[in-house]
Amino acid sequence: MKLYREEDDMQSSMERTETDTCRKVMIFLVIVQILVAVIVTFTFLGIGASRPEPDHWEKCTDNCSIVLAESIPANLTFPPGSPSHVSTFDTWMNLINMATKSIDIASYYWTLNGKDVYVDPTDKQGEEIFKGLMNAGTKRGIAIRIAQNKPSEYLPNNDTQSLQKAGAAQVRSLDFDALIGSGILHTKMWVVDRKHVFIGSPNMDWRALTQVKELGVAFFNCSCVAKDAAKLFEVYWTLGKPGARVPTHWPTNYSTPYNKMAPMQIKANGTDTDVYLSSSPPQFCSDGRTNDIDAILDVMDNAERFIHVAVMEYYPFLAFSDPQKFWSVIDDKLRSAAFNRGIAVRLLASSWNHTNPDMFGFLQSLAVLNNTSKMDIEVKIFKVPSTPAQAQIPYARVNHNKYMVTDKQAYIGTSNWSKDYFVEDGGVGVIVNQTSSAAAGNSGESLTKHLRQQVADVFERDWNSDYATYVL
Repeated sequence: MKLYREEDDMQSSMERTETDTCRKVMIFLVIVQILVAVIVTFTFLGIGASRPEPDHWEKCTDNCSIVLAESIPANLTFPPGSPSHVSTFDTWMNLINMATKSIDIASYYWTLNGKDVYVDPTDKQGEEIFKGLMNAGTKRGIAIRIAQNKPSEYLPNNDTQSLQKAGAAQVRSLDFDALIGSGILHTKMWVVDRKHVFIGSPNMDWRALTQVKELGVAFFNCSCVAKDAAKLFEVYWTLGKPGARVPTHWPTNYSTPYNKMAPMQIKANGTDTDVYLSSSPPQFCSDGRTNDIDAILDVMDNAERFIHVAVMEYYPFLAFSDPQKFWSVIDDKLRSAAFNRGIAVRLLASSWNHTNPDMFGFLQSLAVLNNTSKMDIEVKIFKVPSTPAQAQIPYARVNHNKYMVTDKQAYIGTSNWSKDYFVEDGGVGVIVNQTSSAAAGNSGESLTKHLRQQVADVFERDWNSDYATYVL
């Protein structure tokens, strides 16, 4: 009996040992599975890509210049002493003349010559830009690449055909219907020598220089910003190949370390500056890239005192598809910022011959909230005046801006504010945050204020002008 019990105890002890060993092995395997799952999840979500190791990326040591550029239509005047900035025409000509190696332009359409759309005495600036590009490509040895939206009967892009035929430029066209089912390339961006960048609202159109109100920003001698913008251009260039398809995952050479969580840190106009570039649609965003709509919402979330928006079209719905669908992402953010956080919201939309009348109802629904005790929301409409002769110019005489400024940041983009532009169309935005209000240097009066303040001053000028009236 005793022997039996000793054997029984031994067997029991062995079973317990085996059980403990199995339990430890199982726990170890579970831990390994959890770790693998976490790594896979972070990789899938791109979390690891948003903050790569600094040693893997170039340090930004450039002392950049940032210049705000505007197009002010003929016959649109502001009182003496109002903010004024270098013209879009001068900015583009400077970029062309500064180029030593390359000019990459991402664009919607091209009508730089008066004969393309409507001959007018004010078309000369567009023709000068066209001649400058032709000369750069054929006589100065500048490699010019143009990524454009697919030409159509209405927008045949004769200018780019001429540049290509003369050997001045390589041209590729993006067919969004084939790439993602619908949409257009709506980007307006220049990258020169991978050192200089322009992003803003003006199309490659003579009217954008003299007959349409525009706003853009140029970065000069700023290779960090330019090289990141070049990655955006390379996305377009890749997708402009015949038969191109959007990859399920963009290769690492398209990735960026710079985004809303980790902006690049540069010196600009003598001021410490945080910058990053956003993009749309989501299918065009490589690892690390902040989607354009997410950038806009983040700028709103970061505001502490005010949000000022100037945009040509403000449609909280899918506007250019059938059926139209409600989309309140931006509208809800503005309302919640005003109600929950006491942010003062001002929205300046545009009115012209082609405005969808539905916009005014949505603007009124925002403006009426200003009558409540808790909310500070004001909405105005900006209308560019026209002489009888100017009124004959098609698709002109409008405030075409697409920007936002808060007490913390400035956002300058290429998209109007409806769902279409963020989920279907190609567009980019630049987000700037400068920590110091004084900029050093002897580059002229326009650099004595940092960019955010310059944009804020432009908004105040337009908001308080005779061309802006309350929607209610």
